[in-house]
This record gives sequence, C-alpha cells and structure tokens, in this order.
Amino acid sequence: MIAVIQSVENASVSVDGPPVSSIEKGMLVYFGVEKGDDESVLDKFLEKMMKLRIFKDENGKMNLSLSQAGGDVMMISQFTLAGDIYKGNRPGFDNAAAPADARRIYEKAVSMLRDMGYTVATGMFGEHMKVVYCNDGPETFILDSARLLHRSQKNFV
Repeated sequence: MIAVIQSVENASVSVDGPPVSSIEKGMLVYFGVEKGDDESVLDKFLEKMMKLRIFKDENGKMNLSLSQAGGDVMMISQFTLAGDIYKGNRPGFDNAAAPADARRIYEKAVSMLRDMGYTVATGMFGEHMKVVYCNDGPETFILDSARLLHRSQKNFV
C-alpha cells in the first residue's frame, strides 16, 4: 500500500459535474493498493498515518496529529501510485492490485478510519475524478507499507 498524504485547508472531488464530497481543514490521502497487499497491514498502516504529526501547533511547528488539530479525511483511491515509471516513458501498472482486491482494501481502510472516529469523505472508486484542494504548507508525505513493515521488523530485533 502506498499513501500520499497532504495537509489541506480544503479539498473536494467531482465526478462528471458538481462535487460528490468535500472537506474543510484536514488530510487528503491518495491511496494505492499493490499486488500482494492485504488487509492484515491496515491496522499498522492506518495507525501510523493517523498519528503523523503533520499539522501546525500554536507556534507554527508541525507537532499535531489530525485528531489533535481537528479536521476530516478525504480518501481517494489511486491505482497510479502503483505505477512503474522507470522503464520506458509510459507508466506500467503491472504492480497495481486487481480492481476487486484494491476496492476491498480501500473500502476496508475507509471503514476502519470511520470506526476510529474520523469523518471520511471519498471519491468514487474506479471513476475519473477531479480533485481540487489547497495544500497547506505545502506539506506532502508518502507512506509505503513495505518500508513501514521493514522498519517495524527492525525495531523488534
């Protein structure tokens, strides 16, 4: 799994017309699922994502998590995060999970975030979406489950 995480002042997503969902202050997450990813990683992945202290405190320092800063989550499925752009000039998507698998994991992630108490806005899985947002900072971070798991294994040795 790969997530591109942004601190935003606002975000909205449209599919063929007016916005289908929007948030004010919060976290915009582009979420990609790769072949071999499964739901067993979601607890650790989402816990790490939601504990990230990427929001500014009263001194202007990135020191607050989303729950501390207040705000919502916009979660957008994005298979292109699994794209390979290093071979040739046209992206290859062999590493992307099959649509049914990606949808299941994406929907489970959204459900888990809601169960954690977050308000989660979404786009429409598999649709062409237009996302409009104001990145605050700009601040953008990448969370990769392969790197996360590798680090956690090192910590237990």
